[in-house]
Amino acid sequence: MDLGFDSRVAVITGAGGGLGRAHALELARRGARIVVNDLGGAVDGSGSSATPAEQVVKEIEDLGGEAVANADSVASAAGGEAIVKTALDSFGHVDIVINNAGILRDKTFAKMTPDFLDPVVDVHLKGAFNVARPAWDHMKERGYGRIVNTASNAGILGNFGQTNYGAAKMGLVGLTRVLAQEGRKYDIKVNAIAPIARTRMTEELLGPLAEKLDPETVTPVVAWLVHEDCPVTGEIYSAGGGRVARFFVGMTKGWFDPDITMESVRDHFDEIRDEAGYTVPRGTNDEIKLVLDALS
Repeated sequence: MDLGFDSRVAVITGAGGGLGRAHALELARRGARIVVNDLGGAVDGSGSSATPAEQVVKEIEDLGGEAVANADSVASAAGGEAIVKTALDSFGHVDIVINNAGILRDKTFAKMTPDFLDPVVDVHLKGAFNVARPAWDHMKERGYGRIVNTASNAGILGNFGQTNYGAAKMGLVGLTRVLAQEGRKYDIKVNAIAPIARTRMTEELLGPLAEKLDPETVTPVVAWLVHEDCPVTGEIYSAGGGRVARFFVGMTKGWFDPDITMESVRDHFDEIRDEAGYTVPRGTNDEIKLVLDALS
């Protein structure tokens, strides 16, 4: 192993099992000190127990690594503060945040109520914000940081019965893109993954494919994205079963007419949608430049 994390401190949420546990063990093997955060609740977010986090800490210690357990909820600002404080009190600083905690409360949109929507948004989207926010100031002061947010193809591509989950996960893409821009001058790099893996949340959904989708096949991608040598920021990667690919936001060449009307949009709609010659804007300024180029 020529890539290591000696002296680095990583906060990993939802690390009591599944993907988070795999991330924690791998980074610990490579020298990182880990805050293993897990509320220890059910898949729908109900209940709590410190046991899952404590068990992963023991696994890390059995490997000869250093780790501490934390069972605070990411769903509140106070919980996020407490998670980061655990890292600062135990190890003195925070270099890495992997926002992995998640719950499921699937319903079709016609049956979606606040009881299904709010907790999912609170854990996935607000949870990532709640943990990253207190870590952010610390990373800025030190001039270094790595953050990975766990998005999903359910948000990027859509998935039946997951309006709450998909909306929260696509929100994480937006959060990732903005933080990447704001963190660039501080050497804080922020990326996202869209994993396909067998976990407690997904094993019933994946069917016979589940046995080929070990969480450990996603972890190397996450580990690379939080390493100091990783060159990219603001990007999204699909990972599962050993396959890795980049998701990106593309824009068609489009069509321009300063005298645009509803009818002309109708008549040129195929041209507007034509994917030939698409571009990949890095941010809003890139899109504005395309508009300015067309106007000029």
